[in-house]
Amino acid sequence: MTARRTLAACVIAICLGIALWFFWPRHAPRASGAASAPSTATTPPPGAPPARLAAADDRPIEGESRIADALNAPGGDIRADLRILNEVFETWQTNFAQTGNPVGENAEITAALTGENLHRFAFIPRGHRAINARGELTDRWGTPFRFHQISGQQMEIRSAGPDRNFLTDDDAFWPPR
Repeated sequence: MTARRTLAACVIAICLGIALWFFWPRHAPRASGAASAPSTATTPPPGAPPARLAAADDRPIEGESRIADALNAPGGDIRADLRILNEVFETWQTNFAQTGNPVGENAEITAALTGENLHRFAFIPRGHRAINARGELTDRWGTPFRFHQISGQQMEIRSAGPDRNFLTDDDAFWPPR
């Protein structure tokens, strides 16, 4: 009878541990080496003001990536910009493996990439030159990108190209065709 009680206590303890793991709030910063934010995250010193404005729910952004610094940079090209955006989405997927790509229209996806996400991490800084006044990611000619979620792990990215019209010969795509 003692062995049964011990076994029952172990099963209850394991179930409780699993339940706590699933339902424990995850907004607090994790120890280093955790997968909650990319390794490029910068955390301000204690007492320092946040590097960016607070998100829509007034919680400060936890960290910021430099992965998109060259996006729409002078001297770059659309192919490099598409590679950078693809890398941003791959980094997102690494940190949000259970949810897959951000979803929605351009402005909603941009909001998620600029810190309005579970981890409060900005994959692209809010004031980035590639973000227009409507909060949309734009190509180097100022046209909002079109995003199509092919799957949770793959995002098609389309630029209208220099003529600023979609479905013409100068459109650029990721993945390349």
